[in-house]
Amino acid sequence: MKRRDVIEFEVDKMEFGGTSVSRYGNRDIHMKGGITGQKVKAAVKRTKSGKADVKMLELLENSPIETETPCKHFNECGGCSILSVPYEKQLEIKERQVMDLFLQQDLFGFKFLGIQGSPQNKLYRNKMEYTFGDEMKDGPLTLGLHKKGRHIDIMTVDGCFLVDQDFIKVLTSTVEFFNEKELPYYRTVNHKGYLRNLVVRKGINTNELMVNIVTSSQVDFNMNEYKDMLLNLDTEAELVSILHTINDGLADAVNCDELRVLHGRDYIHEEVLGLRFRVSPFSFFQTNTKGAEELYTIAREFVGDHNDKVVFDLYSGTGTIGQVMAKAAKKVYGIEIIEEAVVAANENAKLNGLTNCEFVAGDVAKTVKNLKDKPDLIIVDPPRPGVHKDAVRDISNFGAKEIVYISCNPKTLVLDLVEFKKYGYELEKVKCMDMFPNTPHVETIVKLIKK
Repeated sequence: MKRRDVIEFEVDKMEFGGTSVSRYGNRDIHMKGGITGQKVKAAVKRTKSGKADVKMLELLENSPIETETPCKHFNECGGCSILSVPYEKQLEIKERQVMDLFLQQDLFGFKFLGIQGSPQNKLYRNKMEYTFGDEMKDGPLTLGLHKKGRHIDIMTVDGCFLVDQDFIKVLTSTVEFFNEKELPYYRTVNHKGYLRNLVVRKGINTNELMVNIVTSSQVDFNMNEYKDMLLNLDTEAELVSILHTINDGLADAVNCDELRVLHGRDYIHEEVLGLRFRVSPFSFFQTNTKGAEELYTIAREFVGDHNDKVVFDLYSGTGTIGQVMAKAAKKVYGIEIIEEAVVAANENAKLNGLTNCEFVAGDVAKTVKNLKDKPDLIIVDPPRPGVHKDAVRDISNFGAKEIVYISCNPKTLVLDLVEFKKYGYELEKVKCMDMFPNTPHVETIVKLIKK
């Protein structure tokens, strides 16, 4: 076997994160994507002793476990990779994948509480970020998600199962509107063009809707007509925020150089477990509201009785978890390096009448030294790369008796747990929460006890 060879094989084991490992001759074949039992044609990208990395070229035959009817974009869109698998089977697959990661790091002796499914496995997202482009060179304007494996081609996902009809209405009306205006979309290759992104956010429990159109400053276009068009849409939710973000950054990401409020206000509200949160266009908020309520309930159960405890909420973001814990805590300190998130966290604490919450901007290790209290309990909810080794050391040195670690990436979680073990923390219990149905991702909640 050599580079550029084309091979055919049956997909064997699905690994966490959306990859698969199969056996071909005397080699382990590693591939992005693939569902156990599928027969595929793939091109060899690179080979090593006993191993090869390949790219799928064609799906030859579906797997016997693919018994669900997917959306019309499935296998073309880069979004839901396991939508064709029944939801109960998806949960089994994710549970096994997470346990495999723990076993690979020799993490044993804890109570595993299984996986909890999302209250909704379709139409569950409260935020979508769409990109302007075209599906084929010099084709009509499209607005939606990237095609699978393509960095440029964009398909208008008007049949998406992830979001409700309000999202679809805004999406299709927006692409029709700008197609008529014949405005150019922004090309990341030469950084020329105008239309960049459309971001839609919805308060699932408050029924408030936000639409944020993102453009460069290269065209002087009056957005009032677009605003009026949106206001005339028959959306189920109340359209309380229409925004125009100017982004002249070179990165293929939604950044803000200037924010213009076209209608209403620059935020929506969302409610989680009886608490109310102000969600701005760029603040982090869990994309599955009903799932977030389940996730935070599990975290609260892991924390247990904490009436007289000082809680440190590290990597606190906009303070959601810290505020959920605050009602039954002596004091909550939230530490987050992004200043805008800290401002939002303190505003939300005030909105909820929580006087025992304090959110501070800064690096975790340095900021904690200035706090007058020592933690009884630490909650850690880091970004996907996990916790840096130095931060694990610093967190451990705080001396808390209990740590609850919430992770969106069990691959980095298990590595961090090995480090915490070196500082005397033992795994007590683990539970998975599926926040991302039909995708390869899952949240994992862990409780650690100081020996």
